[in-house]
Amino acid sequence: MNSSVVKDPMKVTQEVLPDSQVGLEIEISPEMSQKTHDQVLSKLMRTVNVPGFRKGKVPRPVFLQRIGVAQFKAAVLEELVQSAVDQAIKQEKIEAIGNYQLKSSFDDLVNQYEPGQILTIAAAVDVPPRVTLKQYKGLSVQAEEILPDLERVDKTLKQHQNNMATLVPIEDRAAQMGDVVVVDFIGKIKTDAGELEEFTGGSATDFQVELEAGRFIPGFVEGIEGMGLEESKDLEIAFPDDYSQADLAGKPVVFSITVKEIKEKELPDLDDDFAQEISEFETIEELKASLEKRYIDEAEQSTKANKDAALLEALVEHLEAEIPNTLVQREVDFLLTQTIMQLSRQGIDVNKLLTRDLIDNMRQQARPDAIARLRRTLALGEVAKQENIAVEEGVLEAKVQSTMADIEDPSQIDPDRLVQVLQEELLQEKILAWLENANTIELVPKGSLQPKDENASPVEVDAVAADTTSDADNLVEVEAVTDTPEETAVSQGDESSVATPSEDSRLASTEEE
Repeated sequence: MNSSVVKDPMKVTQEVLPDSQVGLEIEISPEMSQKTHDQVLSKLMRTVNVPGFRKGKVPRPVFLQRIGVAQFKAAVLEELVQSAVDQAIKQEKIEAIGNYQLKSSFDDLVNQYEPGQILTIAAAVDVPPRVTLKQYKGLSVQAEEILPDLERVDKTLKQHQNNMATLVPIEDRAAQMGDVVVVDFIGKIKTDAGELEEFTGGSATDFQVELEAGRFIPGFVEGIEGMGLEESKDLEIAFPDDYSQADLAGKPVVFSITVKEIKEKELPDLDDDFAQEISEFETIEELKASLEKRYIDEAEQSTKANKDAALLEALVEHLEAEIPNTLVQREVDFLLTQTIMQLSRQGIDVNKLLTRDLIDNMRQQARPDAIARLRRTLALGEVAKQENIAVEEGVLEAKVQSTMADIEDPSQIDPDRLVQVLQEELLQEKILAWLENANTIELVPKGSLQPKDENASPVEVDAVAADTTSDADNLVEVEAVTDTPEETAVSQGDESSVATPSEDSRLASTEEE
């Protein structure tokens, strides 16, 4: 069932179809039709068991009666169609992607088929995207410039200083802002009838609260300020109108609060000992310099990312591309695989989580992103093609060697995949650098290109127990954490953490929601 079946060229008519497909009308010769019929019959008669006969010794009429003529013709056609399409693709030198799609009705073909007779079939194959990039030079774009916020250095150090504070019991004064107090409280909501009724999650015993404005619903922390040790009071406040729980939003509430402990924070000095305690540096000045460099580098990387994104967005606007469904499905599968692996790395049992309906829904949601990713890739690829941009072999080899030298366990790395990832990374960097030189990028202040949300509120911290920032968490590492090529070679996809609500989520401010 190869091209050797027919000596003369097969009669093939091509048609350009939308979505980067080629339609094929293929005339199957009588010789190919008969030979395929005989080969399939011979193969089945050697392999199919018929009671009362040895394999290969079944008379043809008995065999066909046993297996069924329609079923046999269907088996012949499956072989014949695949062979004909493969031969047509090879003969016409079509760069096909994926398998063919039969456009003829298979049932009609079964009814029409007679061995030794001409049979015409219609099929379609996906081919590489048809790409036109109308403009990629002389573009003018805007990108937000991210300036380093060096005040973050002091904020980060103060946060760590705060986290390492010693809590000293206080007995001779009332609670004040900045203290940590331990309280018992009972929350009661006012019903429509005006009666007070306890509500779920509104009470706690030995609850530790840091007196800092904005931590909880308005008035809760402020109501504790000024209370003395063992003092009790009823605090009348209200849940915000935009509170996340509809049954509590806007409702007045009374908290009966008793202060059991008052603790003052005693902060460690910001000295060399402090630096050695929280980092690998010997002096506080070295730590500050490292943090400053980190935030400057982060700002530069963010600015570059904004410039690259602006260039890509402008580039894609000038792209005309028909993307075959085969490529879209492959990209969707890739994104879905990364999502599943990401969930698995977070400790989630994906076998229990993922149902067929959920996977189908994930596929639908991933499709627009898959198409957008493909369009960006095609646009960059067209620039590389037009400008003959390529990665030099020596540069790639050096990058591979340096990357491999940093890998602790090479057995966990797919070397071919690593080379591919690094080559794509280097090529993209080279294309984007070329685009930056060939186009005009105006840097504008941060936030000026983003739609303003007048209702946006500052993000609030949930509770004292959860009171850490990303700066403080990452401080000891000093350098920003990024995905490495070797991690990508094992599994492409960004790590993300799972956020969990704190126990006092009913009281915590929800402005960020």
